[in-house]
Amino acid sequence: MASTTRPPPPVPQSHAAPDPAAQAMPRHFAFLLLDRFTLIAFSAAIEPLRLANRVAGKTLYTWQLISENGHPVTCSNGTQVSVHSGMEDLHKEATVIVCGGVDANRATTPAILAWLRKRARYGNVIGGICTGGWALAKAGLLDNRRATIHWENHTSFAEDFPEIDLTKSVFVLDGTRVTSAGGMAALDMMLTLLANAHGSAVANSVADQLIYSSIRTNRDTQRLSIPARIGVRHPKLARVIEIMESHIEDPISPAELAQEVDMSTRQLERLFRRYLNRSPKRYYTELRLERARNLLMQTDMSVINVALASGFTSPSHFSKCYRAHYNTTPYRERGARSSDDGE
Repeated sequence: MASTTRPPPPVPQSHAAPDPAAQAMPRHFAFLLLDRFTLIAFSAAIEPLRLANRVAGKTLYTWQLISENGHPVTCSNGTQVSVHSGMEDLHKEATVIVCGGVDANRATTPAILAWLRKRARYGNVIGGICTGGWALAKAGLLDNRRATIHWENHTSFAEDFPEIDLTKSVFVLDGTRVTSAGGMAALDMMLTLLANAHGSAVANSVADQLIYSSIRTNRDTQRLSIPARIGVRHPKLARVIEIMESHIEDPISPAELAQEVDMSTRQLERLFRRYLNRSPKRYYTELRLERARNLLMQTDMSVINVALASGFTSPSHFSKCYRAHYNTTPYRERGARSSDDGE
């Protein structure tokens, strides 16, 4: 079991120089595991601490795992993880990392929100990985700050928390708040925190141990480029898709899209059919339906508001398109999610 020593947290500024005095004391992390948290993001956050101790030849970091009630937590892939304790009081200077995953809004209980607010009043550095940022936002800890979250949750997060400066960066360090997107973004964030606290040599040695050769910064974005995602390198096609993705709520006509890239509507049609085997209209509709499904699964917005946020002015047309694409209705999709959460 990990030690529960309570020393100072890492310095959460990407430009900070290592502090020799602080380096003499181990730094303590507390990982709060939410129900159905994402295992890969959690592993990417905790393993750098173990390896930092190994490459330094001394204890730079200690850590503990906690849950709301001290019971084991089941992650999104079904694996059950034991914890050290419940949400007991921590030392004022421990760094708290909230590990989220599937339906973080439902996993974040009033007790967890109260505990996070208490930790914030005590001055703890508090972070969120994957969808853990949602818990911080719900607790009001990210108001008027920069933050990030997994790209799949970006739209619903922006709808729920308009007061937060949401970015598409892989991670964000903003004062005593740190957030990272899902997957390996937690590793990039932790390597940066290691470099801030103990120098780049330690962080690079940890990256080498992980065979991680390209550490991303807070200026890097989450998603692959459009050409990489669609498997086609065609600048005009990529530009049209970029415009579509930025105009989901207020769709642009095929004629306007064609004009944006100096093509005729017929040429644009041929371009999409050649490379994507579908018309521009169908591709655009699929993008909007994907947005709608994310909102249905991740927010409590009404079906009508989801339709409007996805560019459908007619609820009946929205339902018809949704059924044709997903073989279910928006209402049944919402009901299926509720039923699954109740199991």
